[in-house]
Order: sequence, then structure tokens, then C-alpha cells
Amino acid sequence: MKRSLQIKNNLAPYILLFVQPIFMATNTIVARGGVESVPPISLAFWRWFTVFIILFPFFYNEILKRKKELNKEFFKLFFLGSMGCGICGAFPNLAGLTTTMANIGIIYTSSPVIIIFLSILFFNEKINFFRILGLLICIAGVFTIISKGNINFLIKLNFTIGDLWVLGAALGWALYSIYLLNWKSKFSFMARFTLIAMFGFITLLPFFILENIYFAKTNYNQTFLFWVIFAAISPSIIAFSLYTRLQKYLGASLAGFSLYLFAVYGSIFGIIIFEEPLLNFHYLGGFLVFAGVYFARKKV
Repeated sequence: MKRSLQIKNNLAPYILLFVQPIFMATNTIVARGGVESVPPISLAFWRWFTVFIILFPFFYNEILKRKKELNKEFFKLFFLGSMGCGICGAFPNLAGLTTTMANIGIIYTSSPVIIIFLSILFFNEKINFFRILGLLICIAGVFTIISKGNINFLIKLNFTIGDLWVLGAALGWALYSIYLLNWKSKFSFMARFTLIAMFGFITLLPFFILENIYFAKTNYNQTFLFWVIFAAISPSIIAFSLYTRLQKYLGASLAGFSLYLFAVYGSIFGIIIFEEPLLNFHYLGGFLVFAGVYFARKKV
């Protein structure tokens, strides 16, 4: 009985590794559908403001009781909010205005590489051969999906200013992932996430105001409400909460592999919701990503 329970406990983190990206990948639905109705920075701002409004009533007692800890952790929480919610919330939306989904997918694959590099450099995390092998196989799988199985597609890609926004988002996510795990906090993980969301929308506020004055005004209607609530719940509250758990169980570098599964699930959502065709390269790319994650979890 004990052995059976131990096996279940050992498998649970790896099941979570495959489940969490399902919710994170709903961000592609927001990126493709939401920004057509809501300006990009406005969507990011109201998304994280809504996350804070939803969570604060449940955790305000803990937050108010730990004002001293809040003061001590102010910089860390502000940094995590600006990286995870501010940069990663707004930059991909801005990138979508001038670059392609293919470019976004390719550049975002750099984030797990950055996570591994920073883990080794600053936090002495040990990375074995199988994790590096799994990383390379995952990258090959994502590139197969993005290139539609045609290497010429990658060679002919044109890069734009939007690609710099994506690179910034990839770096932001890597920094968020690394320091979320390695900066210890006195707050419970959900109370901490509530504060991260607060600093996220505070970071976005001045840019939201500038966008509305000089670039695009937000129309507050039912469509706006739908996209903001959807973005706040699925790719934010659920996905970020599960990601925090994932890091706790597996560490930053292996949890970073969820981004490759994110690419596979994003393609699946494109097929189901946006009626994109299911072709052979989807099967091959998906197989490579799942195989890469399998190798990455091996300890010996």
C-alpha cells in the first residue's frame, strides 16, 4: 500500500508537467482572439487587475497581517510582478502586431535554455545529460510544428521589431521562473501570487494610460468583459498557480520544459478553435516534444 502511494506521489509532479501547459496554452487563444477586440496593453492591464480583484478577498487577512514581510519583500514582489505579469503579459501581445506566430514560437523556445543557463550560473543547479538531450529534442519538435515540416520555411523567415518584444518576453519569463523558485517568501504561495498580480498591473498602469491616450482606446463592452475574465482565470490564476507547484516539485529548469508542451497544446487549440488543419508534422512535432520531456525527467 505504501509503495503504491509512493509511486503515485512520484508520478504526480510529472502528470502536472503535462497538465499545466494546457491552461498556459489558452494564452494563445487570448493572443489570437482577444487582441482583435481589446488593445494589447489594455488587455494585459485589465487581465492582471482582475486576477488581483478575484484573489484579494481570499488572502487580504494574511497580507494585512504580514505588512512587515511585505515591506521586506517589496522589491522581490515588484520584480516578479513586472517580469511575470508586466513584460510577459504585454510583450507577446505587442509582438503579435508586427510579427508572426511562427516567429513568436521559435523565439520563445529560448526561455527554457535561459532558465537552465541561469540555474547553473547563479544557483548551482545540476543539469544532467538526459536533460540537455531532452531540451534538444523538444526544440526539434517545436521547430517541426512551426516550420510545418519544411526546413525552407525557417530559412526564409523574416524577423521584425516584434521579434525583439518576444525575446524580451522570453527573458522575462526565464527571470520570473528562476527567482520565483529561489527567492523564499513568508507568504503562502497564493497570497504571494496575489501580490505579484498587484505589482503586475501597477507596472502596466502607466503604459495602459499612454496606449489609451495616444494609440488605441479601449471599448468597454461584453466582448471586452469576456476576454478579460477568460484571460484572468485560465492562463493566469490556474496556469500560474500550477506552474508554482510544478517548480516546487521539479525545479526551475525541468518546469521550464512546460513551454515546449505549451507549443504543442497551442497547435491543438488552433486546430480545434480556429479550424487549422491537422497534418503529419503536428504528429511528428508532438511526438518529439513528448519524447524530449520524457528524457528530461530521467535522473540517470
